[in-house]
Amino acid sequence: MNIYVSNLSFNVTDDDLEGFFAEYGEVSSARVITDKFTGKSRGFGFVEMPNDEAARKAIAELDGGRVEGREIKVAEARPREERGGGNEKRSFSRNNSYNNRY
Repeated sequence: MNIYVSNLSFNVTDDDLEGFFAEYGEVSSARVITDKFTGKSRGFGFVEMPNDEAARKAIAELDGGRVEGREIKVAEARPREERGGGNEKRSFSRNNSYNNRY
């Protein structure tokens, strides 16, 4: 199961995130998402756990918990929505009254 964790302190590392969930079972991966330009944490991350039962228990017990003074939110991750790839052509029309004056 893929788990979404938000409202993380900017000091939380991948290892810290893994440690929070390891108490509940095997953790396949744990990653704090970082800004691609600065490399600093964006305050959320994802944890993958192969055992759904252990993952559900971790979600139930960790959601609303406090880490470094912040109340974290923990939920099953939703599938990522498809976004436009930027290759789409966009139409743009100028204001005809402006163009007609000059």
